[in-house]
Amino acid sequence: MTTVPRFGVLTAPEHWRTVDFISDLHLKPEEPHTFEAWARTMRATRADAVVILGDLFEAWVGDDAAAPGSFEHRCGEVLDACRADLAFMRGNRDFLVGAGFLARHGVRDLADPTVLAFAGHRLVLTHGDLLCTGDVPYQQFRAQVRGDEWQRAFLARPLPERQAIAQQMRQHSEARHAATAPADYAHADAALARRWLLAADATTLIHGHTHQPADHPLGRDEAGRALTQVVLSDWHVDGGTRRAQVLRLSSSGTLERIDPGPI
Repeated sequence: MTTVPRFGVLTAPEHWRTVDFISDLHLKPEEPHTFEAWARTMRATRADAVVILGDLFEAWVGDDAAAPGSFEHRCGEVLDACRADLAFMRGNRDFLVGAGFLARHGVRDLADPTVLAFAGHRLVLTHGDLLCTGDVPYQQFRAQVRGDEWQRAFLARPLPERQAIAQQMRQHSEARHAATAPADYAHADAALARRWLLAADATTLIHGHTHQPADHPLGRDEAGRALTQVVLSDWHVDGGTRRAQVLRLSSSGTLERIDPGPI
């Protein structure tokens, strides 16, 4: 049985009435329409807080990549322009986002997973890759690259070398996914999700990563409360397709999926 991890805690300030959740935008300069949709959403949101649950970036090779004039720097400017409180949890593509970058742009650094205490409700927030326990090769890779030794060695390489390595890793990942059924590598373990909720005394788990937005019932706890697993949408607004969604939480506990266009 997979061990339940230690949860971080985010206690919402009293002034929060609505919280927006997004994940898996995979921002990159090759997809300018996705970037613009995100930038417009961040400028226009009426939520008191925006929580980004990982993979905001297609790749992040170190905070030094966010030099003036770079695409990463433009992303930082969008964060600066957002009037909502911001929080960020690292994903499998941007796990190297540093505390320095987040601090410069006034973004709260979230542990994975984190319990959000908001208006009398408790929710578990996670990127989602930790729940995909059936993908054993990925979990082994994750354990390696999340280690301090691997990250120190990688970040010590010259920036162009890190960028080339990241490109190779993306190509390898895309080739693997193209040859594998999504259920084999992007399936979140429902039984594990339920154990997380019970351990956190929470009723709703919100995550991304799988790119399969849906709401999944997970039964009830001992108090008879309904447990739910809510999967966020990925974003892709280039190449003739449009897939983007914000999940908005109100103080009443209601969750609403919103098209970012009219926000």
